[in-house]
Amino acid sequence: MKQDIYQKVTDKIITDLEQGELTWLKPWSAGNMEGRIIKPLRHNGMAYSGINVLMLWSATMEGGYLSPFWMTYRQAKEYGAHVRKGERGNLVVYANTITKTEEQDDGSEEERKIPFMKGYSVFNVEQIEGLPEQFYAKPEPIIDPAQRIEHADQFFAASGADIRHGGNSAHYSGGTDHVQMPHFESFRSPEAYYATLAHELTHWTKHKSRLDRDFGRKKWGDEGYAREELVALS
Repeated sequence: MKQDIYQKVTDKIITDLEQGELTWLKPWSAGNMEGRIIKPLRHNGMAYSGINVLMLWSATMEGGYLSPFWMTYRQAKEYGAHVRKGERGNLVVYANTITKTEEQDDGSEEERKIPFMKGYSVFNVEQIEGLPEQFYAKPEPIIDPAQRIEHADQFFAASGADIRHGGNSAHYSGGTDHVQMPHFESFRSPEAYYATLAHELTHWTKHKSRLDRDFGRKKWGDEGYAREELVALS
């Protein structure tokens, strides 16, 4: 189990290197912390440390989360909240030692400290519904919500896509089959919002239940990835 956890952490760092996302050089600036670069926080406000900082910074960039707060499934339930269906947790690790008393050949006893590591999953609060408002980041508005274009909203709603808002990343998530968008108010113009949404909804059409478009993509930045981006830009 310990080796599995080490391998998962190693694999994640290698993946970030391959994609050019150096989490230890590009930490996250949380929107609800006035732009300060801070460590990821537990539900009680205590900061994570060690490798967990890098792991959760990486997860934050990948998910486009604004909030620095993370909690377990059980902790969310204690707040009367729930993790959204289809959301995936992110690995964090806990390391410590246990003391074991062993009998020596001469009959004496000797205490030996044995290190151990265990892993568990946490969710960013933006993956959780029903938490108290203080957990959720609220970006400063750039444009007035009244500038929404009604017929454009109707068009995108008619697609039937699962469109979620929050964080500062626009992307299509194949694992949960949803489009993630920053809040409308955070865009520089209504046109920028709808153009971005149209782009991500084009990626949404590639799902196997729709156009089943693949292009043989194996990893970020390969030829299949480039072809898919060309489709979405068309």
